[in-house]
Amino acid sequence: MAALCGCSGPLSTLDPSGPSAASIATLWWVMLAGAGVLFALVLTLFLLVILRPGWGSRLPPSRWITLGGLALPAVILLPLLCYGLLAGERLLPLPGHSPPRIEAVARQWVWTFRYPDRGNVETTNVLHLPAGTPVDIDVSSEDVIHAFWVPRLAGKIDAVPGQVNHLRLQADTPGRYEGQCNEFCGVGHARMHFVVIVDRPADYPAALAGAAATTKAEP
Repeated sequence: MAALCGCSGPLSTLDPSGPSAASIATLWWVMLAGAGVLFALVLTLFLLVILRPGWGSRLPPSRWITLGGLALPAVILLPLLCYGLLAGERLLPLPGHSPPRIEAVARQWVWTFRYPDRGNVETTNVLHLPAGTPVDIDVSSEDVIHAFWVPRLAGKIDAVPGQVNHLRLQADTPGRYEGQCNEFCGVGHARMHFVVIVDRPADYPAALAGAAATTKAEP
């Protein structure tokens, strides 16, 4: 429990604030429960062998290999694999849906965000999102490989030069969130972070226009 106290905060994946991040957090807890069950079963068998010598000797070695090496992992790992695949599908931008789109362009050591649906305005190191609305992020890079990651909103995705990767974000409530490049990209990697401001839908246009004007005014 003491270790879990460190799982909160602005970069915590276990404190989700959107459907994608919630799906990832749930997957983590399901995987942890499955690993716990498997560990408990193995530990129980180990203790029986230690405390009760001869226990299980009536089963031939081939049966132990079949039960312990195939049946037991399959009963636990196959459901976990199926759940993981279903959860992963829910994180992908689905064909047929056309939410607002934002371009996230990485370069050492800056994130530039462009808003094609808002006249191609730009913000630097600050990403504005409307609350309760899914947004597709088109992630690319101008130099080396980076990674776009807002732990409380979604999983990470690589920013690769010459390639555009897509990630769908949705924040449930207005607020301030933290994003971080999650791929070592050079000596300035630690400074490769950004802020995500989630506005109420009614406030979003004005907040974005203000942030874009600030970015434009900066030298």
